[in-house]
Amino acid sequence: MFAKLKQRWQDMRTIADLSKDAERRALQAGQQHPGAEHYALAALDLADGSARRVFQRIGADPEAYRAALANRHVEALSAMGLDVAGAGEPPAPAAPGKLFDAQPSGQVLMQTLPEVQRRLPAPLCGAHILLAVAGMRLSAAGRAFGAINVDPQALGRAAEEELRAMLA
Repeated sequence: MFAKLKQRWQDMRTIADLSKDAERRALQAGQQHPGAEHYALAALDLADGSARRVFQRIGADPEAYRAALANRHVEALSAMGLDVAGAGEPPAPAAPGKLFDAQPSGQVLMQTLPEVQRRLPAPLCGAHILLAVAGMRLSAAGRAFGAINVDPQALGRAAEEELRAMLA
C-alpha cells in the first residue's frame, strides 16, 4: 500500500513538472494555455528520458520536432495575416495558486493519461505522454509529427515498447 501511495505522489510531481514546463512553452509561443504539443515538448525534457528514448527508437530528431512545431505556429499566424515579428509580449502566466488550464488538445491529453497508464502501469513518464499524443493525429502535435515524417502508429508502438521495457 505504501508503494502505491509513493508512486501516486511521484506521478503527481511528474504531472506538476510537466504542466509547468508545458505552460512555460505555451507562454513563450505567445499562447495563454498549453496544448498537446507543449506537453509533448515538455515530455522530451523530463528527467526520466523515456520520451527521448522513444524518439531514438523511431529515428526521430527532437530538434526537428521542435522546429516543425515552431514552423506550424508561424505559418498559422501568417495565414491569418498576422505579423509574427510584431507579435508583442506573450500573455502573463497564470496567477499563483491557480490550477493549470490547457487548450482542448492539452485537456484531452491529460484526460487520456490515466487510461494509458492503466494499460502500461509504469511510473508516469514521457513515454506515456508520447503514447497519448500518438493518438491525436489532428492536433498541432500530431501534425508536427507528420511534418517530420513520423508515423503516429510507429510512435505509439515505440512508446509502448519503451514502457514495456521499463516494466520488465
